[in-house]
Amino acid sequence: MASAKIKQSNAYRVFTVCNTVLMALISAVMLYPFIYLIAQSFSSAAAINAGEVGLLPVDFNVDTYKNILAGGEFVRYYGNTIVYSVLGTALALLLSSMLAYPLSKVELKGNKIIGPLIIFTMYFGGGMIPSYVVMITLGLRDTVAGFLFPGLISTYYVILMRSFFATIPKELEEAGEMDGLNKIGVFFRIALPLSMPIMATMALFYLVQYWNDWFDAFLYLDTKTKIPVALHLRNLISTAANAEDAGDSIQVAANIKSCAMVLTAAPIICVYPFIQKYFVQGMMLGGVKG
Repeated sequence: MASAKIKQSNAYRVFTVCNTVLMALISAVMLYPFIYLIAQSFSSAAAINAGEVGLLPVDFNVDTYKNILAGGEFVRYYGNTIVYSVLGTALALLLSSMLAYPLSKVELKGNKIIGPLIIFTMYFGGGMIPSYVVMITLGLRDTVAGFLFPGLISTYYVILMRSFFATIPKELEEAGEMDGLNKIGVFFRIALPLSMPIMATMALFYLVQYWNDWFDAFLYLDTKTKIPVALHLRNLISTAANAEDAGDSIQVAANIKSCAMVLTAAPIICVYPFIQKYFVQGMMLGGVKG
C-alpha cells in the first residue's frame, strides 16, 4: 500500500513538472508577439528595418508615441472608443440578459419555437448588403446608434447566459414572488444579482467586441470625429502599408503599426486581470446546462 502511494506520488510529481513546462511554453508562445510589439514600438525605425529588435528595444525612444498622440486626434478617438464600449456593453448586457432569462424557462409558451429561431441566426444571416440597406433605411447612417446596434445581441452569448439562468434554483424565484415581486422584479432583484459571474464574463466579451470593432464604424460612420480608435488604427496601418508599397518611409511604417497596436490593446490587457476569476467561473457555470 505504501509503495502504491509512493508510485502515485511520483507520477503526480512527473505530471506536475510536465504540465508546468507545457504551460510555460504555451505562455511564452502567446506572450512573444505582444512583447515583440512593445519592444518594436520603443525602438528606432532604423533598428526595426535592420531586423535587430528582439525581446528588448534597440535605440530606446518614444518619438513615435509622441507623434501619434500629438494633435489630440488619437486621444479623441480613444474617448470615442471608451464611450462606445461602455455604452454598447451596458445595452448589450441588458438586452441579452432580458432575452436569455425567459428562454431559460422551459414552461414558457412558444419557447420551443423561439429558441430554435434564435439559434438559426448563428448560422444564417442576411449578409452585409441587406444589413447596410436596413441601417440606411432606418436613418442610422453616421450615428452612434448605427455603430452600436449591429452588435447589441450575440446569439452565442445569449445561449451561455440562458444556460446560467437555468441553474438558478426555482425556489428562490418562487420565494421572491411570494414576497410580492412580479416577473420583472424577480429578474432584476434576484436573477441578475445571482448572475454576476456570467455577467462579468459577457461584459468582457462585449467590451472586447466593441473595442476592436472597426468594420461597422467603417461602414456606418462618415464623420471623422466620430470614429473609434480601432478604425483609426486600421487607417494608420493602411497608410503605413501604402508607404511601404510605394517605397516611402519604410522604416517608420513598422514603428507606427507597433505603437498604435500597443496603445489600442493595452487597456483591455490591463482590465482582464481584475475580472479573470469571474471570467473562468462564468464560463464554467454557463456550460452546466444546455
